[in-house]
This record gives sequence, structure tokens and C-alpha cells, in this order.
Amino acid sequence: MDKENQEPTTEEQKTEKEEKTTENVESTQETVENSEENKKEDASEVKQLKNELAEKDDQIVRLSAEIQNMRRRFQNERQDLAKYRSQSLANDILPVLDNLERALAIEVEGDASENLKKGVEMVQSSLIQALASEGIEEVNPLGEIFDPNFHQSVSSVPKSDDQEDEEIVEVYQKGYMIKDRVLRPAMVIIAQ
Repeated sequence: MDKENQEPTTEEQKTEKEEKTTENVESTQETVENSEENKKEDASEVKQLKNELAEKDDQIVRLSAEIQNMRRRFQNERQDLAKYRSQSLANDILPVLDNLERALAIEVEGDASENLKKGVEMVQSSLIQALASEGIEEVNPLGEIFDPNFHQSVSSVPKSDDQEDEEIVEVYQKGYMIKDRVLRPAMVIIAQ
């Protein structure tokens, strides 16, 4: 009887072992499947993170370039401000210079008048020198071809045989440049 009691125990143990083994195999398969799913999820997450990182890198490069462009633009604006700082003052002084020129065009008689005229010439000369020291130059386009970037036509006259079409034949009001910029276009009469 002892043998009979022992045999089923061994059978039962075998069955239990087989069931445990089956459970372990199933559990291992589930773990492997879960692991594969996790790997896929991890790979997807890594890919997404790499894309986000690439986008952020691109944003950094673009923002860095934008900052450099802003610095360059700011530097150019500062240089222009320094270069053309006297433009406003010159615009106010030019009519005074025009009036001095008109006053000097008047014929005078007598020593007192001549002395006064010489004084006005000296003032005019001083103003012209002060403007020149700021890079402001007179433009006298007489005989040149009309250019709307530098001249303003106020009238036209019939051209003669020795004149070219749109040649400036008279300067009504002088023009002025400040460095490389037109401060005031010359008012001219052209031949047509």
C-alpha cells in the first residue's frame, strides 16, 4: 500500500510540475510579448524625442541667426544715425544759405554796402565750411543729364542744336548731398 500511496504522489507531483512549467512558459511568453511591445513603444518614444530634439535644434539655429541679423541691423542703424546726425540741422540751415546767396546777387553801391556784402560773403563761406565738415556737399548739375534721383525739374525749354535731350540748362536752386544720400535735390530747368 505504501507503494500505491507514493506513486500517485509522484504522479501528482509530475502533474503539478508540468502545470507550473506550463504556467512559467505562458508567463515567460507574456513577458516576452510585453517586452516586445515595450520595445516598440520605447522605439516609438525615442523616435518622437529625436524628432522633437531636431525641431528644437532647428529653432535654436533660426533664433541664433535672427539675433545676429538684429545685431547687424542695429549696428547699421547706429552707423547711419552717426553718419547722418546733422541732416536735420542742415535742412534748417540750407534756406538760410539760399537767402544769403540771393542777398549777394544784389548789386550794391558805396563803400558801406561793399563792406556789408563782404561780411555776408564771409558768413556764407563759414556756413559752407561748417556743412562740408559734416559731409554736406553742394551739387551743381549744370550741363549734366537730368537724373530724378538727384534733380527736380521745375521747367523745360526747347533744346538747341548743341544741347542733349534732358540736359540741365539752368539751376534754379542748388542741391545738396550728405555723404551718399540726397539731402535736397537740385531744382533745375531742362532742355527738351
